[in-house]
Amino acid sequence: MEPAKTIEEPTARPPPSLELQPYVQLSDAALAKKILLVEDNAVNQRLILRTLSCFGLTSVDVAVNGKEGVDMVKAAPSAYSLILMDISMPIMGGVEATKLIREMGLDIPIMALTAHAMKEDRESFLTRGFDGYLSKPVRKPDLGWHNLPRNANLSYTTTYDTALSISTMSAPSSPIAALAPLATPLPPSPNGTPFTDAQWAILMSLMDAVIPRIVRASAATEGSLDYTVSDAEYAFLSTQAGASAQAKDTETLDAYLAERPSDSAEFQDLMMRQLVCYATEEQVKGLKFILAALGTRPGALLLTGYTRTLDTLDAQARSEVLKGWRTHYLSPIRVLYSSIVSLAKINYLRTSRLFPTLTGYSSTPTGYEPGPTFDYKFLKFEAAAEPATLEFDVVIVGSGVGGGVSAKNLAEAGFSVLVVDKAYYHPPNRLPMNEAAGYANLFENGGVDASYDASLTFIAGSNWGGGGSINWSASLQPQSYVRQEWSRDRKLPLFETTEFQDALDRVCDRMGVSTENIEHSHGNKVLLEGARKLGYEAKAVPQNTGGHKHSCGRCGMGCGAAEKQGPNVCWLPDAARAGAQFMEGYQVERVLFETRGGNKTAVGVKGVWTKDGVEREVVVKAQRVIVSAGSLNSPVLLLNSGLKNPHIGRNLYMHPANMVSAFFPEDVRPWEGAILTTVCTSFENLDGHGHGAKMEATCMIPTLSLSQINWTSGPDWKLLAAKYRHMNTYASFARDRDPGRILANPKRVEYTPSAFDRRHTLIGLLEMMKILLVGGAAEIHPHLSGAPPFIVDPSAERSPANPEFKEWLRKVELVGNAPPGVSCGSAHQMGSCRMSATEGMGVVDPEGRVWETKGLYVADASVFPSASGVNPMVTNLAISDVISRRVAAGLKKERGERL
Repeated sequence: MEPAKTIEEPTARPPPSLELQPYVQLSDAALAKKILLVEDNAVNQRLILRTLSCFGLTSVDVAVNGKEGVDMVKAAPSAYSLILMDISMPIMGGVEATKLIREMGLDIPIMALTAHAMKEDRESFLTRGFDGYLSKPVRKPDLGWHNLPRNANLSYTTTYDTALSISTMSAPSSPIAALAPLATPLPPSPNGTPFTDAQWAILMSLMDAVIPRIVRASAATEGSLDYTVSDAEYAFLSTQAGASAQAKDTETLDAYLAERPSDSAEFQDLMMRQLVCYATEEQVKGLKFILAALGTRPGALLLTGYTRTLDTLDAQARSEVLKGWRTHYLSPIRVLYSSIVSLAKINYLRTSRLFPTLTGYSSTPTGYEPGPTFDYKFLKFEAAAEPATLEFDVVIVGSGVGGGVSAKNLAEAGFSVLVVDKAYYHPPNRLPMNEAAGYANLFENGGVDASYDASLTFIAGSNWGGGGSINWSASLQPQSYVRQEWSRDRKLPLFETTEFQDALDRVCDRMGVSTENIEHSHGNKVLLEGARKLGYEAKAVPQNTGGHKHSCGRCGMGCGAAEKQGPNVCWLPDAARAGAQFMEGYQVERVLFETRGGNKTAVGVKGVWTKDGVEREVVVKAQRVIVSAGSLNSPVLLLNSGLKNPHIGRNLYMHPANMVSAFFPEDVRPWEGAILTTVCTSFENLDGHGHGAKMEATCMIPTLSLSQINWTSGPDWKLLAAKYRHMNTYASFARDRDPGRILANPKRVEYTPSAFDRRHTLIGLLEMMKILLVGGAAEIHPHLSGAPPFIVDPSAERSPANPEFKEWLRKVELVGNAPPGVSCGSAHQMGSCRMSATEGMGVVDPEGRVWETKGLYVADASVFPSASGVNPMVTNLAISDVISRRVAAGLKKERGERL
């Protein structure tokens, strides 16, 4: 294909021909806009995406039917500059979808995609809300100036090249390639808001204080509240931001420095969702009180020291107010500071249009190609007033690793099995999701969760496949000292038997767990080599990737390659092939019991099924009920089912973690490569009883890493974010000795990391910073509020004995990690339905059966006797493997007795 040539527009435009066709060459501003493609046919999707990519249009969301397209527009009404709408689609066609979009009052240009090109069809489209049409198959010349609607706001010049059918077009040279994951819409926006306009304006002024618009003094307007700096300081900021970024042009740097949250409809929509859908009523009430106070002169004087309301202060003054809150004498104000700064950074990174341009980050892996999709046959129901009733031998509540291996074992043993989950399946061609969609669709509570006192923030999976679908592939077996503790101290001999070791080996073999084919990322190499230089123990972490060399750094948002052997790829398909059935979107409300032979016996579950707007109450009758809803939900279900054991919900272990980031001279591109392939274990047994810290690399998705780095001012944080390409982040997590608990009605996690456990995470963090120094870091930033960074002197010795470095470590240690100033993080939850040798010590017996019941079992990480000390997936699988095999043996024995 000959390269396109820009020519002057002739006075009389020549008629289009097959040899010479006009098309749109978009300006840089137009390239930043998004297009929505609504098309159900995968081949057409691929071809149209390839065509669009030839114009540089790679920011394209894809919906597979009209309903999904409407939902995506509702979720982000200002996000799209153009919609390409297929006419004939399942669930909802393009005409009805266009009608609904027009009823929203939106003037987004909509082009019909159709194979029907008769004159009457074209006229019909124009009378039904479309701005024009494109005939399928769409060819590159079809996207010309004469077909695109003028209200698409796509500035362009007209260029010409030789026409070429898309079916023979070569793949574009862009690394974003021809195919990206299909977009998954956010859930519908909440109806209404608990905030007044004045309260929301105050909140946005706080967001703009964290992420301000930065302007040079010579360009500032009179009365501006923006963060104004001298021209010299602005030039310095621009130079520094561009030094480490991918985009270095002045236009992009200026736009980045000027970007602020209140200008983004996507930011405000995401913020409203988090506060309305995920925050507790108590939290919203408290925030409203503070915002209302800041909107009054007396309240502002009390909280800010100014007699003016907060939203009338300039950005510098608001920034100083926030800094004062960080060290405020009132603990709730310090918590407020942490919450405001965290929300601003997280939502900015999820919605910014300039951050990806500046840094080169993309949520789509390089060379993306989705793996195979398993055709789950999910049960569906018609709307009806009366409950639907099903009957199975076994119902399993939860599709995570515990539920998955249990379903496989019981189905292969010949029993009828139903696996249910409140969440939904997302196939590989929708993975990995971008962060906004991923947290909303794949995580518990939208990925926004914290303990009651905010001393610990945590994430947990909530999707078809649970945590095993969004973890980082680490597959470590429990260590001998943990197994000995469980066996000898907890009186559970299973854990030192060959039966348990066989289960560990069996689940690892099925997932292809090994250290072969690992290609360490830059961050993992630094940990491995830095630890070796200091004489610390460090090793490769086995991966559950089926023997594949898996280098997707975005698996925290789902594995699009379907190489990670999570439940949705491995265990549940195995169960399906053995005859198991499945129900997504089913919220189990309680376990059903009957009294049989004087025993409280589980006979099924009751809940509500929801799908595509249809709700139906469903009762599932079963001889055995296995609860595998995870450590945050299994105890809540047991409590809501009327069980009274005081241990339910207690003994909640979380592996609390502190983190540190480092910037390197090299262009790291931290989002690329395997996530967690190394671990340092030298400090895992600090008390001689198996409690200590491990250090690991973390997932480098922006809001899991960059959002955690300390905020000292808006300009400073923007400069740090601009260096994201050069950054790695690490965690020091403790095997906690001191647990918390989870309560129901309302659901609440009460967990405060103890001084004992925090001391261990801090020791691990200090040692990790030594590893980073000898590993080549240029800057080291502990995620401890108030702790300064260490800027490495290139001429100084890279040794922990360096006097300046030793003094800095001393200062960091003095800052410490005590709440509320510093909160720990967690991605592991265990023990809330603890296995015990006697009824008075736990929730389930050594068989996994819930004490005080018959026929009710728990099979997930909540049965751990204490913290595992390693990433818990393999331990969870092995224990659940044993429990489910024993359930199968018990059922077979009953059947034999009945015969």
